[in-house]
Amino acid sequence: MNNSQPLWANDAELFQIAKKELFVALVGDVLDKLGYEHQFLPPNIKPLNADFVLIGRAMTVLEADVFEEASQTTKNPLMKKPFGLMFEALDSLKPNEVYICSGSSPNYALWGGLMSTRALKLGAAGAVLDGWSRDTNEVLKLNFPTFSFGGYAQDQGPRGKVIDYRVPIEIKGTRINPGDIIYGDRDGVLVVPKEVVTAAFVGAIEKARGEQLVKKALENGMSTVEAFQKFGIM
Repeated sequence: MNNSQPLWANDAELFQIAKKELFVALVGDVLDKLGYEHQFLPPNIKPLNADFVLIGRAMTVLEADVFEEASQTTKNPLMKKPFGLMFEALDSLKPNEVYICSGSSPNYALWGGLMSTRALKLGAAGAVLDGWSRDTNEVLKLNFPTFSFGGYAQDQGPRGKVIDYRVPIEIKGTRINPGDIIYGDRDGVLVVPKEVVTAAFVGAIEKARGEQLVKKALENGMSTVEAFQKFGIM
């Protein structure tokens, strides 16, 4: 596998190639071969629309449960702020970044329509939530790639706050660092660590093009045993 010469000059070109030629399973297979075997997020994190495809750099967000919207008896000034640092986190989004949030109990929505509107304006690539989203009709109308447990209307206002962002987070044991690539489609959401982006995507492009040869061979009657022996792909 040639992982020293990327076929793209920047993220925008890479993301275009990924959307045109690749799918998430391919890149996951290559990460397995590279020794990164625990990079998929849990399968209950699904796109609100099965046709959504998301790829971008992680803008990580750390959420925590609370039990009132604004506390006046707190020793922590952040507890006085409704939603904590959520607005600051949202406003920090850059083009082609993914708002990816974890840390809370799955008792309320972490994303909604107004957040999608702001993220679209900033050029963000999508949102991935370790929890629920809401305002589903509005999010779908905006066509903003959102991956979550599904729709649940209960608001985070008196239940959760963003306590930090652009920091390392985890979702069910998968580590996500700011700047990692988040790649999602209907089959799952994959975290591609930034240190192996070139190897993972060069390998996936080679595998995608090789699979086309395998497909043609199978269509022409070659057995799966022969195909795997010849191409090493299945």
